[in-house]
Amino acid sequence: MMSDSQGKIMLVGIGPGHMDHMTQRALAAIREADVVVGYTTYIKLVAELLEGKEVVRKGMTEELDRAELALQAARAGKKVALISSGDAGVYGMAGPTYEVLFQAGWTPEDDVEVEIVPGASAINACASLVGAPLTHDFCSISLSDLLTPWPAIARRLDAAAAADFVVALYNPKSGRRSQQIVQAQALFLHHRRADTPVAIVKSAYRRRQTIEFTTLAHMAECDIGMLSTVIIGNSHTFVRDGLMVTPRGYENKYDLEGGSTLEGEKRGRSLSTGLAGWTQNLHADHAEGASAAELAQRHALPQAYIQAVLNQPLPSDDDAADRAETAGELA
Repeated sequence: MMSDSQGKIMLVGIGPGHMDHMTQRALAAIREADVVVGYTTYIKLVAELLEGKEVVRKGMTEELDRAELALQAARAGKKVALISSGDAGVYGMAGPTYEVLFQAGWTPEDDVEVEIVPGASAINACASLVGAPLTHDFCSISLSDLLTPWPAIARRLDAAAAADFVVALYNPKSGRRSQQIVQAQALFLHHRRADTPVAIVKSAYRRRQTIEFTTLAHMAECDIGMLSTVIIGNSHTFVRDGLMVTPRGYENKYDLEGGSTLEGEKRGRSLSTGLAGWTQNLHADHAEGASAAELAQRHALPQAYIQAVLNQPLPSDDDAADRAETAGELA
């Protein structure tokens, strides 16, 4: 039965778990809610905010049930806080809830309003505890095969490892899933050095928080569980004085001691090995006899892409255009 008052679903990311790391909007959303729905562990993390509220606790595999209950309550005119740890849009309840909503015929013009309240994801929380491992390109991959076929996960792991991303592994291991982390390690060792730095953070910013530094070679031997996030460094990541750091790339352009630009580089301009410089070198190598297939192998890129670049005219060295393109970018 529909209520005359407008209901609302607030998909609240509560961050890593400690109240100090919840956003003001997340705190306010839970306080203004009539109903709070969440996984049992997450409900415990916000217990001090729940006095006088209807609380619905659900198990780990009952995400769709949570979303359906939230919709029912909102249809009855209630404000519902559907909570996720970290960010609701990162392996959280935002996706499943929208799926349930659309299946029920909901649209953004519906009487039930939906608000996503962002929070700090595990990748952010764990990175902050171990140093600065995400300063360059990174990605996250879940090892849970409860909903995703393993070949799809394995292809993503292999691609990320080959592309030299810093990688955060979510849901790395559980009582029933003990071999996924071993398989992930094997795939990474095809592309990365055995001494690649790895950080394992369990229960970030919670009472039983633990942090362990190790290497790719020994990663699978460590104490890893469902509350762990595993951060695998790239080929430049290092650990020093208990801190894991991934350089941004300033050493490619600058003398880090004096601050001057290196020979062939210009402040505020793309690297000499950026797109324009690389394209010029590619054309030069091709003119000297290197085939598209050889160049593809040399640069570990698809031959069709290399051929397409060779088929295009060389870019002009237009200083004004280059300055416009790089305006606002970090040097």
